[in-house]
Amino acid sequence: MSMATSVTTSVNMRLQFGGVNFYQTSTSFFGGPLSLRLSYEKNPHPSLQLNIQAKARTRTEDRHARHSRIRKKVQGTPDRPRLCVFRSNKHLYIQVIDDSKMHTLASASTMQKPMCEEFNYSSGPDIEVAKKIGELIAKSCLEKGITKVAFDRGGYPYHGRIQALADSAREHGLQF
Repeated sequence: MSMATSVTTSVNMRLQFGGVNFYQTSTSFFGGPLSLRLSYEKNPHPSLQLNIQAKARTRTEDRHARHSRIRKKVQGTPDRPRLCVFRSNKHLYIQVIDDSKMHTLASASTMQKPMCEEFNYSSGPDIEVAKKIGELIAKSCLEKGITKVAFDRGGYPYHGRIQALADSAREHGLQF
């Protein structure tokens, strides 16, 4: 059984022949074709140099980059705290955070006792579990007087479990 991974490879090459530098940048995503960019410039010191660098980014590194871009725009305030989602292979964790005071106001996860007893899953949470977590976090927020939140998807695509969680929280009274 093979598992597909998202790997982006970027190769930067600098070749120097007879006083002329050639630069080449190649990028590959999922083993697809490479896009090439060639340029050259004169070098007053002719010599032979070969500089090859390969950079591979993992899916987690890509998610962290997306999450940092999101966090630049989404801030939790006392009036509108941030609903932050973390998704692992086995669990879902949701927190409502006031970033100005650095306090967690409410939280829910699949590791809490009511969720562990209600759902018996071995391969990780599915969409039904995400809907139930969205319902739990909405009820917890409404009990504490929180009606509006800023949704922070944590760099994950707004699809599947993340979308089901958000839709369920909206259905049960939270406003995004």
